[in-house]
Formats: sequence, structure tokens, C-alpha cells
Amino acid sequence: MPSKSNIYYKSPEEVELIRESSLLVSRTLAEVAKVIGPGIRTIELNTLAESFIRDNGGVPAFLNYNGFPWSLCISLNDQVVHGFPGQYALKEGDIVSVDCGVILNKFFGDSAYTFPIGEIDPVIGKLLRVTKECVALGAEKAVAGMRLGDIGHAVQEHAEKNGYGVVKELVGHGVGVKLHESPEVPNYGKRGSGMLLEEGMVLAIEPMINQGRASVKFWDDGWTVSTVDKKPSAHYEHTVAVKKGKSDVLSTFEYIEEVLGKRTAPENL
Repeated sequence: MPSKSNIYYKSPEEVELIRESSLLVSRTLAEVAKVIGPGIRTIELNTLAESFIRDNGGVPAFLNYNGFPWSLCISLNDQVVHGFPGQYALKEGDIVSVDCGVILNKFFGDSAYTFPIGEIDPVIGKLLRVTKECVALGAEKAVAGMRLGDIGHAVQEHAEKNGYGVVKELVGHGVGVKLHESPEVPNYGKRGSGMLLEEGMVLAIEPMINQGRASVKFWDDGWTVSTVDKKPSAHYEHTVAVKKGKSDVLSTFEYIEEVLGKRTAPENL
């Protein structure tokens, strides 16, 4: 039920249903991880993901959301978020943010992962590593009694100390009963500032970190966002339940990274 501040506080039972949705997102991204690589067209990833979600009892949450025409957001290189799948064939050295949402048992899960395609420039590899660290650091602050600014500060401090730009025009959000709920979850802020975090909140924490300037531009398609300086951007996202003592990350990257590890491991002789 919504509170007087328009926050949907979830019961423990509802949190478990959101966990199921979030884990279906994680499993979907792991299916993407099995095939993503040089030569595959991004529309093929969208088709695979939609089929997997439906085969597992879910509905793609992004499809037709406010008119968005695809089941995945696929954002390439200097695209930050909300890119369209299409006929582009991935090539060695690309990086690709794949953002996925599902509805399962009437509850929403949301997660994103930035994939390196083949061998990438080590400088860009560091951007991916630091951005993934940012989402973990932000998630650690999703604890009852802390504040929204603590999440944003953790992300911003880690990104900026590594010389990166933190996107400010786009933010994370509440999630669960709807795809986007209150509150907004900025990736910047002052420690100890902002809304008090309370048990029952579920947040999508999603750092969008640029190798260069923080500024972005919005495309005429009404969706795609890219960096103004055309330098790469990375994006990782977790669905996280606010709990007492320690946050509860409902999505996982473990499925994805298990697949990627198997794909890159040398064959046993």
C-alpha cells in the first residue's frame, strides 16, 4: 500500500515475490551472456530475452512501457541507457549495456549489466569494473536508518575518485509494484542527506558512469541517451530491498558471470 509520501512499502512476502522477478531478470541476462559476442545482432538478443522471459512465466516489463518498442534496452559504447535493439552486429572491443525488466506474479524486477565484447581496451575495462563496484557500494547503503544521499554519495565518491563523470540527468528509482515508483535514487549526493530509508522500500540502484564528461544528450527517438563527448559509458543495476542492519540485493550478477567465466576459460586438455 502507498504511504502518505507515495512510497510503496512492501511486506516481507512481497519482497520475496520481487526477488523471484529479479532473479528471472538475472537468469535472462545470463541467457544473453551465453550468446553475446562479435557478429551477433542486437535484435537477436532482444528476441532471445523475450522468449526466455515468456517461457518462464513472465512478461517483458519494458515492452510497450510508455511506448518503448522492445523488451531490452541495449546501449552501445557511448550510449548511456535506453538504446534500441537493431541490426547492428557487435564487434570486438564494443561494450554493451543490456537492461532488462520483467513482471512475474504481478511484481517487477529490474537489472542491467554492461558486457565487454571480446577483448576490450584495458582503459575501458577499468570503467566497467569501477561502475560495477559503484552499484555494490550504493547497494550497501540501502539500510534502514540511512538516507538516499548516502547511496548517491557512495556511488559518486567512488566514480569521481577514479576520474569518471557521474550522470545526473538520469537516476534510479523505487520498483516492485510498478516499474518506476518513488523515490528517485540519484547517483550523487551528500552523506546523511535526503529521504530516510525504511524497511519495506525496494530500490533500483543503477549507476551510469561516463569515462569522460558527465553531460549527456537525448536523441530524437525520444529514448536513447548518449555522452556528449562520445566517450564510453557503463551501466549496472540491481534491485535492492532496504533492510535493518544490511541491505538485501534481490537481483544477482552471479548467473551472468558464471556463464562468462565458462566462455572464457581455457579448455581442459
